[in-house]
Amino acid sequence: MAKSIKVALAGAGAFGIKHLDGIKNIDGVEVVSLIGRRLEPTQEVAKKYGIDHVSTELADALAIKEVDAVILCTPTQMHAEQGIACMNAGKHVQIEIPLADSLADAQAVVDLQKKTGLVAMCGHTRRFNPSHQYVHNKIKAGELNIQQMDVQTYFFRRTNMNALGQPRSWTDHLLWHHAAHTVDLFAYQAGSPIVKANAVQGPINPNLGIAMDMSIQLKAANGAICTLSLSFNNDGPLGTFFRYIGDTGTYIARYDDLVNGKEEKIDVSKVDVSMNGIELQDREFFAAIREGREPNASVAQVLPCYQVLHDLDQQLAKG
Repeated sequence: MAKSIKVALAGAGAFGIKHLDGIKNIDGVEVVSLIGRRLEPTQEVAKKYGIDHVSTELADALAIKEVDAVILCTPTQMHAEQGIACMNAGKHVQIEIPLADSLADAQAVVDLQKKTGLVAMCGHTRRFNPSHQYVHNKIKAGELNIQQMDVQTYFFRRTNMNALGQPRSWTDHLLWHHAAHTVDLFAYQAGSPIVKANAVQGPINPNLGIAMDMSIQLKAANGAICTLSLSFNNDGPLGTFFRYIGDTGTYIARYDDLVNGKEEKIDVSKVDVSMNGIELQDREFFAAIREGREPNASVAQVLPCYQVLHDLDQQLAKG
């Protein structure tokens, strides 16, 4: 039997728990260390999932020789620095989306991955959700070409809370986090690089210091276009809704549900071994480690997304 992969997970909040739940279903993987900002709630999560080592410092986990890989579910501003620390410690690393909140930091992560040869992956979950995999498989089979994507990413988040309704120690961002999902997915599904991008944003929230509404237009080299609307002001329905308009059909994805343009449900339960996109993302990470290969959503593959985000950020800064 193959050696068990020992994992340290940093970030015991809403998304860290999603990873812990997914990993429970994956054979040959064991979470041996949990790192969190506050010791007591981190200990509570560790006890629930049977994790022996708990710390508030990532360095403590990196010092554990048996740790093979790290999953980072920490605040965005820490992603690049911590990802680099993991690779410098000889650990494979999966960094939750976004890879970084600047192009320079994202590039630094990619450069170190190339130097070390370690598996370094970013949590661009939409590549793994069965609904989007279904559409991607149609495209790969030559049965569909994307003409347009219309995407809405809507939350009601006027205070600094996470997905569990708990106070955050950091500020989320529509562009560098939530737009990253769609910018990467559009290029991935279109099978063509983004060559044109425009953005406008609403007023800056005086308390959070970020824009609460944003609109983005994208065009791929093959002519496909994408319109993305994002808001932290929308009081329901919440989530991200994708409309794929193709040459042979229309598909609407709502998380892991998929319907056609006539709202007829499509069964995506057999697309992969699970309906849980986070679990499938983690399965890819661990499989790449075992097989010594580049994973889907490697840091190198997603880097063009961060070039687009950088260009949009520069554009927005100019007003």
